[in-house]
Amino acid sequence: MKNWIQAARLRTLPLSVSGIIVGSAYANYQGFSDWRIVVLALLTTLGLQVLSNYANDYGDGVKGTDVNRIGEKRLVAAGIITAKQMKKAVIITAIFTFIIALLMIYIAFGKENFALSLIFILLGIGSIGAAIKYTVGKSAYGYSGFGDLFVFIFFGLVSVVGSNFLFTHFIDWKLFLPASAIGLLSVAVLNLNNMRDIENDKIAGKNTLVVKMGLENAKKYHSLLLVIPLIVMFVFTKLINTSYLPILLVNIFFIKHIGTVYKANQYKDFDPELKKVALSTFALSILFWLTLVFLN
Repeated sequence: MKNWIQAARLRTLPLSVSGIIVGSAYANYQGFSDWRIVVLALLTTLGLQVLSNYANDYGDGVKGTDVNRIGEKRLVAAGIITAKQMKKAVIITAIFTFIIALLMIYIAFGKENFALSLIFILLGIGSIGAAIKYTVGKSAYGYSGFGDLFVFIFFGLVSVVGSNFLFTHFIDWKLFLPASAIGLLSVAVLNLNNMRDIENDKIAGKNTLVVKMGLENAKKYHSLLLVIPLIVMFVFTKLINTSYLPILLVNIFFIKHIGTVYKANQYKDFDPELKKVALSTFALSILFWLTLVFLN
């Protein structure tokens, strides 16, 4: 059990639910709430994240990418969990996650909104496919530099706008601003991971965006991933006329973090920053929720 918990990579889970918190908080601000949808959306997202982590451990493990990696030990590469066992875990996790997603969709749309239910079922299948195909298979998109795009779409736009739609059944264009912020911050976590692993990824033929652009350009790119969310969140608070001060507390850390990344001269220096940015993004979502609930 300890090994499976380690393979689930618990430190990635707070980041995965950040988008659900933001989308649900804005729904509450709009006058919509249903605790059942909140719980099931959180469980679905956690299931997708664990699925992604298991699939990543399996995909990189069988390809030999994790042999000399820095950071958390990967269980398939270390021989602690066999590839066959991890493959079964991926399948089982995918099935359970899909069942929870179906229950969430039914509660959100009922029998009378079949078209919307079908769209979200397809979206759920797409999310499961994206979680698996990041490193699994010959056409794994994480090996060709598209990981950043998929993280932005699924951790940002789909997570925030999609979860909000479960409550409201309509799209508020303003929500794309915080959705983009959460998506870019999620990409920042991936970028840190890829900067840490750049040399190992080159050897393994994993052509991440960092491998393609080089470390120095990746640091500049990283700054944009943190500065743009600061700006769009400020614009959003002005559009809905709420306080920016609670959110500013987290953004002060992000500005400091940019300096830390620029000074990093060893690949292992990026590893502790992963948890910091992930937890700070989670804190940002909580402050967003508190701002909308208590300051409005």
